[in-house]
Amino acid sequence: MSITLNTTMSSIMTNKRRVGALKSLGVVTVGDALTYYPFRVADPVPLRALREARIGERMAFSASVRSMRVVPMNVRRGYRLEAVVDDGDFAVSRHIAGAAARLVFFSYKKQYVDWLSMRLRSGAIVVIAGEPSEFNGQLQFTHPEIMTVAPGSGPADGEYSGVVQMSALKYDADTVEAGLRRISRPRPVYHASSRISSEHIHESIVQCIELLAGTGQDLPGDAATEAPQTMKPMEDGGISGAGTAPADAESRSGNAVAVGLARAIPDVLPESVRESNHLLHRAEAFLAIHDPLNTADFKRAIGTMRYEEAFVSQTALLQSRSNVRKDAALPCAGVALRDRFIESLPFPLTGGQREIIDDIGVDMAREYPMQRLLQGEVGSGKTVVAVAAMLQAAGSGHQAVLVAPTQVLAEQHHATISAMLCAIDGVETGDDPSRDALSPNDPADLIKAAESAADDGDAKGRTAVKHPVKHSGARRGKQDGAAHANTRHVPVILLTGGMKLAARRRALALAASGDPCIIVATHAAFSKTFQAPNLALVVIDEQHRFGVEQRESLRTKNDVVPHLLVMTATPIPRTAAMTWFGDLDISWLTELPGGRKPIRTFIVPEDDGRMMGSMFAHIRGRIDAGERAYVVCPRIDADDESDGDDDTSGASQIGVYDDSDAYRRESAAAAANTAASAPSQEDGDGAPSRPPLHSVAEIERRLSSLPQFRGVRFATLTGRDDDATKQQVMADFADGATPVLVATTVIEVGVDVPQASCIVIFDADRYGLSQLHQLRGRVGRGGTDSWAFLISRAEDGGPAQQRLQVIQGTLDGAQIAQADLEFRGAGDVLGDAQSGGKSGLKLLRVVKDVKIIADARERAGRLLADDPDLSGEVELAGAVLDFTRGNETFLTSS
Repeated sequence: MSITLNTTMSSIMTNKRRVGALKSLGVVTVGDALTYYPFRVADPVPLRALREARIGERMAFSASVRSMRVVPMNVRRGYRLEAVVDDGDFAVSRHIAGAAARLVFFSYKKQYVDWLSMRLRSGAIVVIAGEPSEFNGQLQFTHPEIMTVAPGSGPADGEYSGVVQMSALKYDADTVEAGLRRISRPRPVYHASSRISSEHIHESIVQCIELLAGTGQDLPGDAATEAPQTMKPMEDGGISGAGTAPADAESRSGNAVAVGLARAIPDVLPESVRESNHLLHRAEAFLAIHDPLNTADFKRAIGTMRYEEAFVSQTALLQSRSNVRKDAALPCAGVALRDRFIESLPFPLTGGQREIIDDIGVDMAREYPMQRLLQGEVGSGKTVVAVAAMLQAAGSGHQAVLVAPTQVLAEQHHATISAMLCAIDGVETGDDPSRDALSPNDPADLIKAAESAADDGDAKGRTAVKHPVKHSGARRGKQDGAAHANTRHVPVILLTGGMKLAARRRALALAASGDPCIIVATHAAFSKTFQAPNLALVVIDEQHRFGVEQRESLRTKNDVVPHLLVMTATPIPRTAAMTWFGDLDISWLTELPGGRKPIRTFIVPEDDGRMMGSMFAHIRGRIDAGERAYVVCPRIDADDESDGDDDTSGASQIGVYDDSDAYRRESAAAAANTAASAPSQEDGDGAPSRPPLHSVAEIERRLSSLPQFRGVRFATLTGRDDDATKQQVMADFADGATPVLVATTVIEVGVDVPQASCIVIFDADRYGLSQLHQLRGRVGRGGTDSWAFLISRAEDGGPAQQRLQVIQGTLDGAQIAQADLEFRGAGDVLGDAQSGGKSGLKLLRVVKDVKIIADARERAGRLLADDPDLSGEVELAGAVLDFTRGNETFLTSS
């Protein structure tokens, strides 16, 4: 059969278990296999004679087979094959006396044993690599790697009594020297799983290379007798070529495989780019990565594919940016309403806010769609910038939609924006005496104003919405999930999945009318039922929470493409933004509003009872002063078995945490309660499992029993709670009815309670830096002194401790993002899809490869200037198309 990069692995592999295991790693086609890169290359295997063997250290040697036997295993099903080999000739070449060793193989498949018996027949010459051990006083190799050598390369043929010459048998190497070079050279190591080993991954990829090059054949049947004798029927039924590599050094030097592979794998990079950067052909790079002759070849090949990724991604981004300008958009030149809104604000805008609002105003006035990324520190005032942009759209007679990732955040945006717009009249009439008393960091009064306006709407009844700019849209009541709040200028419509059906229908009808309005929505905006025929602006809040397809669904609902503003508070370094968001204009909002004080951050070892006690006493003091405190835990609750063990004996012994031993006793008791049900969390290198994560249920129970919090009401908030519960919990927390909120990371994004001055993060050593920075940003929003306590069980000097020290040492999101990239890599920072599977960038490193990215962007720009449609670079055009539509790489969903 004809093999191409799009050929599925299931069509060339008979073992469905291995096909499934590869699929779980994202390897579905031959192309996926070739781009499943090893993360390192193993050191070459040293050549040693048997008398030089070191137990437990891998070695390679050549030998002749003295004898071989197959023994059925009576105790368990299967067979044991034993072969005795002698390295006499090889040992002489190393000036050492020869010795004997035993090779042992176990298998329950008769076909595999028969195949091995043919290869290890008496008198055969083999090259062996494996790890020696000792059994019953004899040197032994269990399941070593073997390669057969063609007769005539060793002792005289007359010494091989009993050798049966089989003309159909294909040998792995023509000479002993060639076999030793192949078996001892560096071997790539892949990220494996419990279902498939790195060695089996390597075998599968090598077979794909053989098949593409035309030197291998597919394995159509399940039985070894059905396969050509040039194929190796793997013990697990997989595929492999003759041996474990596609060709020996002589074949490589003759370009037998490389030439065939080049015919099947055309190069993607333009020839001029490849030559000027001294890069390998794509086929040569794949061969040197998966079957390297030496480490230098491997590194050069990895560098080639890394540059290819940079060039394809930058070409796609630049082409996307150019294509956007061909689309038609609704120009929004009306800025009068926007300017009145800015004048009505009870606080002055920062210089950065004014500059970005002006830039957005210029972009939105054009006839092609704006595409802008707004990155701002937590609390830097991105919402005000977004409202100004939406008012420019509404003031021009169009619609705008703000999409938030959670219902809690959407409702908060709705209340805040509605209150902001209610204050616009105060500028012209001067009838808002309370405006000067409002704080720029305390939207509580604004929210109350919105609720008051909504109540007025309830009293007045239903108001006409036929002319929304002149009339206020009334709400049916706060209890029914109202669609929009009263404003004298623009209705603000709320649309969430948790709304009651009647309210949802009203919101959808208002949006479908096409009248100028601002729509605040959750994922409900991506549904087919949402229609906004006059949509001019889409604002995406916390862009990393949404995927490309979701955002595109809004952009393609109408014939006219809306302007796009995506916002994020997740710190992203400029180099990362240039790579992942290169198709967008980027604005950085780094200046914080006046009055905000820095958050003081402390790392608190959990086993330090005295420090824990001081922390809780401090929090109680802030609560008594009318402030609030968050307590964040990574888990909702323990498993059923743990929940059933209502062991509070430890809690009663805690006292006031002045005794460090007391807190350690409680921690040990809590750990014992959950250890049985918590999943094992191995570090991957044999290290003992880490203690189980704290849960909301556990911490709420333990803290509420402490004397420091006697008389203080606690509330809990998790993703399992329904929408009504979430609303009530947040309202009680903001009002002070429950001043301590124990929650999961559901509060990470957008939750804004100005009175919150303390946050305690349990298991902080298990979070990423960006997430810790986001969580810390939930406090310090009311202009008061604020504190963040990072509870850690990390070892001193370890990587987790170093991450926490970064958070403790700076409030600068850019520095934190840079450190996060260096600690975890771009994939984890920008989204789960970045680190494998769907990601199109598998080798490019945002921090270390800045120069590569910049060079690729410059060359891609010159290429597109001369050939915008890439008509002269067909392969590159195909790669760019695959990158754009097949991978969520530069705008990914987490």
